[in-house]
Amino acid sequence: MNLIFLGPPGAGKGTMAFRAKEHFKIPHISTGDLFRAAIKNETDLGKQVKSILDAGNLVPDELTTSIVKERLQQPDATNGFILDGFPRTLYQAKALKEFSAIDSVVNFTITEDEVIRRLSGRRVCKSCGESYHIEFIPPSKDGICDKCGGELYTRADDQIDAIKNRLSVYGESTEPLISFYKNEGSLVNVDSSQHPDKVFEDLKAILK
Repeated sequence: MNLIFLGPPGAGKGTMAFRAKEHFKIPHISTGDLFRAAIKNETDLGKQVKSILDAGNLVPDELTTSIVKERLQQPDATNGFILDGFPRTLYQAKALKEFSAIDSVVNFTITEDEVIRRLSGRRVCKSCGESYHIEFIPPSKDGICDKCGGELYTRADDQIDAIKNRLSVYGESTEPLISFYKNEGSLVNVDSSQHPDKVFEDLKAILK
């Protein structure tokens, strides 16, 4: 089962990818992890990625595609995989089609209001890094870490303006991919605004 997971920040895509990986016994492949592994292992591709990132540039489509192609040739991906963070562009989607058939592209849908509710409510301890949520996982004392007593704060990228900007950027980059896979007949939508258990039940039902 070859899958692609799409979804905006805050949709819970990472949680679903972890659950799907365990349930279907297939690897969860994220481009960020691939880049880090290639750099750590000092492969030829990894050295190229490191020099590009060190210069503050984005990894070009061709190089990203080559790294994903190399990863999909490994034995653990023989029976399927979950791609997360790839493809990000139409070029990558078309290039992927040349070397791998995709069974389903799962688009985790969620409203902007729900994303803002989830992300803007996050709080992180300045001292130990423990994470909380004012609604879902509140600390015992407002603004104080249960673990070490440190001060809790809102990360810059969890400010409402920043969240809206991230959603806008995601929408612009992903819309062409959604149209592409819709035309291919492989796109399926899952409502990720529900409880994670319900989201996963819906995901399993769709992928049967």
